[in-house]
Amino acid sequence: MNRTYNPAYSGVPDSQLVNWAQQGDNAAFAELIERHTPTAKRMAYSILRDQSDVEDEVQNAFWKAYEHLGQFQQDAKFSTWLSRIVVNECLMRLRKERRMHLTYLDDGANGDEAVPLDLPDKSPGPELALAKSQVGGVLREEIRRIPALLRDVFVLREVQELPMPEVAGRLGISVAAAKSRLLRARQELRLRLDRHCGRLGAATLLG
Repeated sequence: MNRTYNPAYSGVPDSQLVNWAQQGDNAAFAELIERHTPTAKRMAYSILRDQSDVEDEVQNAFWKAYEHLGQFQQDAKFSTWLSRIVVNECLMRLRKERRMHLTYLDDGANGDEAVPLDLPDKSPGPELALAKSQVGGVLREEIRRIPALLRDVFVLREVQELPMPEVAGRLGISVAAAKSRLLRARQELRLRLDRHCGRLGAATLLG
């Protein structure tokens, strides 16, 4: 992917840049990446909490967007489409790491003296850290399962922390409709999290 940046594209709307990029204009795609890199990195960091992992997965997301740009339909915003790819890449990385951690725990049960656990440094203790990690995994997985109509507004507002007028603008809907979807998304997420309370505890999920 050639990411040669052309400043002449700086005032062109995303929709036109996408059209040009779909026709083979790599500089137009580079402009799209320049515009959306800060938001993509903020979103990835809110999920991964590791800058090195963020850089890797944002780059992976950009490559995937480039490879599948021909499938993008202009009835959606490019920013929303790209954000969904970034979130999916980050969640896939977390699932891989979770499987790796479970493998380490199984190895330790077979007689190893040390069990390697990737726990947050700021945690007051390994038990609490592991619990919070599990809760975070549940939360991210249930956000992913929310219907796309509700998930998009939730991610833009709660993850990216965008003001509601900007959320509405990105989704091409009114502020009132965006607020309505956000309320429904929160209700949907709470119902989904309630199903896990028996295993993790409601206090842990809400803490």
